[in-house]
Amino acid sequence: MKTVLITGSNGLLGQKLVAQLQKASNYKLIATSKGANRISNVSGFIYEELDITNSTEVSNICEKYRPDVLINTAAMTNVDACEGDKEGCWKMNVNAVEYLLAACEKHNTHLIHLSTDFVFDGEDGPYSESDIPKPLSYYGESKFASEKVLQNSEYKNWAIARTIIVYGVVEKMSRSNIILWAKGALEKGDPINVVDDQFRSPTLAIDLAKGCVLIADKQAKGVYHLSGKDLMSILELVNRVADFFNLDKSSITPIKSTTLNQAAKRPPKTGFLLDKAINELAYNPMSFEEGLGIVSEELELVK
Repeated sequence: MKTVLITGSNGLLGQKLVAQLQKASNYKLIATSKGANRISNVSGFIYEELDITNSTEVSNICEKYRPDVLINTAAMTNVDACEGDKEGCWKMNVNAVEYLLAACEKHNTHLIHLSTDFVFDGEDGPYSESDIPKPLSYYGESKFASEKVLQNSEYKNWAIARTIIVYGVVEKMSRSNIILWAKGALEKGDPINVVDDQFRSPTLAIDLAKGCVLIADKQAKGVYHLSGKDLMSILELVNRVADFFNLDKSSITPIKSTTLNQAAKRPPKTGFLLDKAINELAYNPMSFEEGLGIVSEELELVK
């Protein structure tokens, strides 16, 4: 039986990974996050509080459990907040990865690190794993720097899983996601402005969790793109949410990104080519509408 340690287990992806690995007979599961555990079904895993920006805590927890696999889902992901708190962003997204890598190297742990489509400038999407990153925002820069921490290391027992707009529902969510925001606003009939010049491939959290477990199971190394398979504009995304849940679309106003005055610049068109993950990992993401069906089921469970 292998020991797998998850960082950020209270987050959306973290909770989905815990739910999947709770049922896995081949893994002993250690869930870690900052603050108290938010998962009500506490069977099948050990919970430890962990601040990954504290090198001593990282070292101690890895010394205690000596994990075979460590999946790092913890990060500062609010793109505009990263522009305003560059020091905090770098500590969480880069320094913490250095601490995790050092601990993994000591115990020959397979480190699976989550990254993002925002390492690309969005001028030439969809992207393959071999395309050259060129981030536009400080968040993107920090995640690209975290990738280079691994890529420039002499230690090679790692994988990077890049993803795009993760959506889904879990207990006591600390932040919403674009699907839930759109559904909530449309249900209330609130007027919403939606950009029509940014294109993404939204990723169901359950699919991403499965992809990470496939990397762990196969002890895969290198960079993998794990996202949904449907590439669409944010406007199309919101319209498809409206159609799926039978909501009135009259409150939606298309706008251009330039009118938003956001602190961080966004890439216009990302999306991923998934051939490598499909061929090497047997990664098989759902369609966007299938994903919305899962969200609908999840919302019933957390009522």
